[in-house]
Amino acid sequence: MQPIRLLSAVEQTAEYLRKGLREGRWCGTLPGVVQLATECDVAIRSMRAALQQLEAEGLLSARGLGRSRSIAAPGRSKASRRKLRVAILRHDTRLADNPQTSLVLVEIMHALEAAGHAVYFTKKSQLELKHDVRHTINQLTSASADAWVVEAGSLPLLEWCATQPTPCLALYGRTGGLPLARTGPDSASATRAATRHLLELGHRRIVLIVRESYRKPTRGSGERAFLEELAAHGVPTGEYNLPDWEETPKGFNHLLEALFQRTPPTALIIDETPRIFAALDFLCRHRIHVPEQVSLVSIDCDASLDWCYPGIAHLRWDNSLIVRRVARWVDAVRKGKPDRKTINFPAEFLPCGSTSPLRKR
Repeated sequence: MQPIRLLSAVEQTAEYLRKGLREGRWCGTLPGVVQLATECDVAIRSMRAALQQLEAEGLLSARGLGRSRSIAAPGRSKASRRKLRVAILRHDTRLADNPQTSLVLVEIMHALEAAGHAVYFTKKSQLELKHDVRHTINQLTSASADAWVVEAGSLPLLEWCATQPTPCLALYGRTGGLPLARTGPDSASATRAATRHLLELGHRRIVLIVRESYRKPTRGSGERAFLEELAAHGVPTGEYNLPDWEETPKGFNHLLEALFQRTPPTALIIDETPRIFAALDFLCRHRIHVPEQVSLVSIDCDASLDWCYPGIAHLRWDNSLIVRRVARWVDAVRKGKPDRKTINFPAEFLPCGSTSPLRKR
């Protein structure tokens, strides 16, 4: 006797929708996600995953954000049932390095697995490979995948990916106009808004701390926006504003020691939440108060920042849009339709209690 297999909420929802399509319950297009979730009494997230699964099967076609999905013609699904092997190359496998990105990757895996694909991480991350492009290339090619998703890839790595027959999507990272699919938040405009906010509060000694891959071999769009905004307000720019540092906890501490010994910044903009907390620890040990003596901004999107009171100024964007974009890209690869579009999603700057007007010392 075969064991009974219990269907997940997503699978049950997908089967309910399939049955409705077979019976002709809907004509032309489906109702919206919220209406369908209410009808099926399931979470909106489960309904989205079920709809993505039917898209992957060719039963539905997405028509863009905010528009209802169209119902495919009978028989169309047979041409698009091929399951893909999708390899994800992480920047860092440590959950503590960027917990929000880790959650996004888990959501991506769930969405792709719900669509029938085999999804797996490469054996080593870019950080474990010490950002050696040759070793990273070997890691990708040995993954034997039909498609690659590269998280926060460096420009040299993505330049190589753009020349390969295996389709590749850059999740975050720097494509620099390469013929390569890319998705993530439009953090450049939000970083510019954060910089302008600090300038309007009277700050001039503002330092942006980001990973090396966003500084070299050339500056990323967010870093350029930061320096351009400073220059537009008459602030001379240089290595002080965008310093080099060793990407380790010890190297980060050394950077802060050097900054506050020579010309103490009045505002810090830091790229990822773990380093925000490391900076808070450093400032606390040195009895430097936020925001009275230094304003602090995170250009990350992390729900853990919501637990700080009165709050850390940070960026915010909708990660579900990124998950859906990756799922649709993989579906296009399955159907043999090349997709090399850069689709970034809006990000906004949220000023909170960690910034204040510059005080005279």
